[in-house]
Amino acid sequence: MSRNAKINTLLLVVVAALAVLPLVLGLGDHKKEPFTGADAQAETAITELDPDYKPWFSPLYEPPSGEIESALFALQAAIGAGVLAFYFGLRRGRRQGELRAQSRQNAEGAESGAGVSAAQGD
Repeated sequence: MSRNAKINTLLLVVVAALAVLPLVLGLGDHKKEPFTGADAQAETAITELDPDYKPWFSPLYEPPSGEIESALFALQAAIGAGVLAFYFGLRRGRRQGELRAQSRQNAEGAESGAGVSAAQGD
């Protein structure tokens, strides 16, 4: 197994552990909604501290259900991951192209240099 494969496997195991451990250990069992987002937790904390608090802004679009909200969030994450993957793939492709072009130039330079030295030897 190559070094990169070992690192990728280790990272995959760590990510899986981060996803599974909170569920296995029951970290959210004492809460009504155990794995709510930070926005919902902040809203709960603010209303506990100041029940008369009025938000400054309202959402531009309020999804009709939590499932649609989750789907939109997942779509946003997928688009962001796609943009990042495209960017890093483009950078890697450009770097590989530059290395290939440089190696071709070096090979052509070595061939023309060998031809010049052979012609001078005659």
